[in-house]
Amino acid sequence: MDGILAHEAWFTNARPPFDWGFAVEPASLLLIAGAIVIAVLWRGVGRRLPRPELPFLAPLGRLAPWVPRLLAIHAGVSLLAQAARHTYLAPSLHLGHTIAGAALTIAEGVLGVWLVSGFRIRPAALAVVAAGLLGMFAYGVTPILERMDLLGIAVFLAIVPPTAERWGAASTDPKIVGPANAWLRVLTGGSLIVLAFTEKLARPELALAFLDRYPAFNLLQTLGMHVSDLTFIRIAGGFELLFGLLILSGTLPQLVVIAAGIPFNATLFFLGAEELIGHLPVYGAMLALVIYGSSREIAPVVDAVPSFARGRKALARTG
Repeated sequence: MDGILAHEAWFTNARPPFDWGFAVEPASLLLIAGAIVIAVLWRGVGRRLPRPELPFLAPLGRLAPWVPRLLAIHAGVSLLAQAARHTYLAPSLHLGHTIAGAALTIAEGVLGVWLVSGFRIRPAALAVVAAGLLGMFAYGVTPILERMDLLGIAVFLAIVPPTAERWGAASTDPKIVGPANAWLRVLTGGSLIVLAFTEKLARPELALAFLDRYPAFNLLQTLGMHVSDLTFIRIAGGFELLFGLLILSGTLPQLVVIAAGIPFNATLFFLGAEELIGHLPVYGAMLALVIYGSSREIAPVVDAVPSFARGRKALARTG
C-alpha cells in the first residue's frame, strides 16, 4: 500500500484539528489492538529464533563498523536539503523570511555539512538535539515528536560517533553498540507511531486532504476495490502503527526492514525528492538495523531494552 507511509503534512497545506473520536471508533480500536497484539507476538516468537534470522544477508554485517558514518551522512544530507528548501528539520516546518529564519537556515546547512564531514561528530549530534528542543518552542511539541527519527540518529551518534580511523570506522563492541542501537530504533519507531495518529488515526481530515490531491494513493480503490477513503486511512494508520511497533521492538530486524522498505520506497516513485529528503533519517535507521541485524556478533543485542544506565556506560567507553 503505497500510501501507508507517505507523510501527508509534507504534501498539503491543510492543517485540520485533531479528531480523536475517529481513533476511538470500534473499527479503529480493533486495528490498533491488532497491531499491538501482532507486535507482542512478533517479539515473543522472534526472540526464540536464531539470529540473524536470514543468514544469507550475513555479509551485510561486515559494514557494521561504518554504520555511524552512514547515519551521519543520511542525517547531514537531509539537513542540507532542508536548509536549501528553507525548512526546519522536516519539509512541513517552514522557516520565515526573516533575519532569524535566514540565520537558522545557515546554521542548519552548516550542521548538515558538519555531519557529512564525519569530523568530531558528537558535538554536531548534540546540536541536532538542541535544534529539536528549539523547534518545540517555534512549531510546537507534536511536529518535533514526528521527527524523532532524526533525534534517534543524534542520540546514536552521541554514543557511538565515527572515528578518524579507516574512513570513520567505529566500535562494534555489543556493549557499546547495543544501547546506541536501542535508542535509535525506539525513537525511529516512536516517530512512526506518533505519525500514525497525527496524520491518520487522530487526524483523518489531513489524510483526506492528501488523498484529495493524490487519489491514487488509496491503493485499494485504485485496484478496483470498493474501499472508502476513510476506511483506507484507518487501515493505513493501523499498518503505520504496526511498522512503528516492529521497528521499536528490534526483533527480527532483517525481516522488518525488508517489509517496511517496500512501502517506504514505493512512495518515492510518486512523491519524488521531497519524500526522499524527508525520509533519509528513517532510511539511515533502517540501514543500521539491517546491518547490525546481519552481524552475528551484534544481532543478539539488536532488540535489547534501552537503558539510560547502559547508555551512559557506552558513552563513557567511547570517550
